[in-house]
Order: sequence, then C-alpha cells, then structure tokens
Amino acid sequence: MDNTTTGIEMRKASLLATELKGSEIIKLAGEIKDKIKAGQTIYNFTIGDFDPKIFPIPQVLEDEIINAYKAKQTNYPPSNGILELRQSLSAFIEKKQGLKYSPLEFLIAGGGRPLIYAAFQAILDPEENALFPVPSWNNNHYTTLSRGKQVSVVASAKNNFMPSAADLKPHIADAGIIALCSPLNPTGTVFPKEQLKDICELVIAENQRRAGIRKPLYVIYDQIYWQLCFGDTKHHDPVSLVPEMRDYTIYIDGISKAYGATGVRVGWSFGPPTIIDKMKSILGHLGAWAPKPEQVATAKFLNNEVEVDKYLHNFKAELNDRLQAFYESFKTMHNDGLPVDVIAPQAAIYLTVKIDLVGRKTDSGHEIKTVQDTTAYLLDEAGIALVPFTAFGAEAGNPWYRLSVGTSKKEEIKLVTDKLRNAINRLT
Repeated sequence: MDNTTTGIEMRKASLLATELKGSEIIKLAGEIKDKIKAGQTIYNFTIGDFDPKIFPIPQVLEDEIINAYKAKQTNYPPSNGILELRQSLSAFIEKKQGLKYSPLEFLIAGGGRPLIYAAFQAILDPEENALFPVPSWNNNHYTTLSRGKQVSVVASAKNNFMPSAADLKPHIADAGIIALCSPLNPTGTVFPKEQLKDICELVIAENQRRAGIRKPLYVIYDQIYWQLCFGDTKHHDPVSLVPEMRDYTIYIDGISKAYGATGVRVGWSFGPPTIIDKMKSILGHLGAWAPKPEQVATAKFLNNEVEVDKYLHNFKAELNDRLQAFYESFKTMHNDGLPVDVIAPQAAIYLTVKIDLVGRKTDSGHEIKTVQDTTAYLLDEAGIALVPFTAFGAEAGNPWYRLSVGTSKKEEIKLVTDKLRNAINRLT
C-alpha cells in the first residue's frame, strides 16, 4: 500500500516496542547530566542507587569477588544459579525470616529486574489483568512487556501509600497477578501486619473460588529492601502471615539494596516450583544470569553472619541518619507554614515528601501550573533533583516526591534544605 496515498505512516517497529514507554526517571537523569555539564551544581536525589565512595559494598564481599575471578570461576553458571548460593540463601532466609524453602525453590538472576520480568511472563496471559498499586516502580512497563492489561489502584497518603484489601478487592476477580512491594519503592514505607494479612486472605478466598475453574491468582512480592527497616518498623511477608500463600507467592530479593551492591547484579526469587521452574526456562533463553564469580562470592558472604550483621548495622545507621535529617528539616518547613509535607521514614533509602507549588508565581511572574513545572523549578532555582510520584504511575496532579539518600552527604543536608526553603520563599 502506498503510504503517500493513504496518508498513514507505517510503524517501523513492533507494536510492543512502539507502545513501550521510556523511563521518566532516566529522562530526568538526562536533564540533570546536561545541567551538570553546563557547570551547575545539582544535588541529585533521584536515583535508587548508591555513591560507592560514600556507601561501598562490604569489604568481605569485594574480596570474595576478586578471589573468585582469580580462581577462574568465569564459566557459565547453572541456569538456576550455583548450588552453593542457593543453599546459602535457603539457610539465610530461614534464619532471618523464618521461611523454609529448599535450594530447588530458588532462582538466581542478574538482579531483581529479570526475575520480575520472568515472573510476569510465567504467569500473565496476553490481555490478562495485572493489578498493582500506584505509586509503584515499573509494574506498568512489565505489564506492557507481558502484553497484559494494566489495572492500577491509587494508594493514598493516609495509608502511607500502601494499598489495602479494600483498594484491591473490586479488581481481584479478573486479575492474573497482584504485584506488591514492601518496603515500597518509591515511598520507603511498609505494609502494616494486618493490612498485608487482609490482602493475603483476599487472595486465598479468590483462589478457593477459582479452584478447578482457572489458574490461580499469584502475588509477586518484591521485598528487596526488607533488610533496611529502621527503628521499630517490622517487615512482614505473605507466607509468614498466611502460610496458605506459599503456593501463590513469588518473592523477589537480592543484594542490590541491603549491601549497596546495585552493580554487582545478584538477585534471587523463591516460590512455588511450578512457577520458579518456568521462570528458569524463560531466563535460560535470555541468558540473564548473575555472573558466576559474583554468585560464588555472595554465597560465601551470606554464610558469614558476623560480617553480614556488622555491615548492615553500620549501613542502616548511616542511611537512617540521612533520612532523619531530611525528615526533620521538612517537618520544620511544614510547621513554619511552607507548602511541604513529609512522611516519617520507615525503611529503604527513600523519603516521601510533598512539595505543592502549583498556583504560585516566580520572580519573573511565571505561574507554576503543573507538577512538571514544580520539578523544573526545584531543579533550576534550588539545584535539587527529586522524582515526582507521577513517574511511578500516580495521577498527573499528585504533588508527592521521592527523595533518595543513596548519594547524599550528611554535611550537605542543611545546605540543601536551606536552598529549598529559600526557593519556595521567593515564590508569591
């Protein structure tokens, strides 16, 4: 067919590739890099990563990685991960969480992302609904990649942005997957025990209804930040609360966040063998394995309980100090009547902050009309880069932001919050 005759421009890529959206966070990161190249000082709190100069990986882990390379452990690992690591993880999860899973029920991959992708692919049929709360990280993209349908429910600030059973219940009958995360990226908040238990009981009731009729409803439970809970905050998981969830829960975990090892790329999933085995087949075709030396090193490191606990103690203290310092500054600004708010930090590396500047005017008379305008104003006038919850699926006017402390220096926090205060005070 002649395109010039029809006036229709033919697609040059697959429908999937055409519909898949790029990351808003990566787009924002590009803008930040351009400003830094232009000589501007930018305080970048957007990335869910760590500055290795501030937060290096455990020395024991680093040493074991080097030793594994020196020992020529550089051939292909087994497609489900080396046995030593799966054995180590089985013992680690039982000791730390009280969850009993055999090494055969674990799958190792190059970080958490391939595992989440494989779980979606192993469970979700084309056009089947994937149910998840917003804000949340990347579930919309994994749904698109699986050719499923997105069904998102809006979680509210009053529940610390953690979804309730009531939020999910209207959509559960048509869902193939519920994707949950606790501690949650982007908020750093966690599921209260009863709130998660209610969701699990909802899933069990739905699967009893489906028995013998259709495939079960599964929960993908991303707990990659679970070891970074602060103070009295407790991490809860589906199977510990409701043992019947064992047949329907696929856990996602790894060393990326709890040990500052985002670039080391060792993640794991564990759950029902029927799904884990399918995920293994999918990732086997992709070759998304964690490098063998890193697997060998991670197994030895996690077996070293003294070093694990020592690292976590210091790491968590440093993260919590930063989160608390930012929290106190935002709380003071809120009490002083500035249009900001904040949720007390609970876990992970994130602080949930509200900066609502819509309707205010700059010195030049420019009105801030959107969240995007607010984000740009903070970047241009205060040199502060934050990620709006709109990048995590929240509605267009949502004024909440994620502040990540993984690259922050404690001595700069007062300077940064003073810059923010001054920038807000200049608005009318």
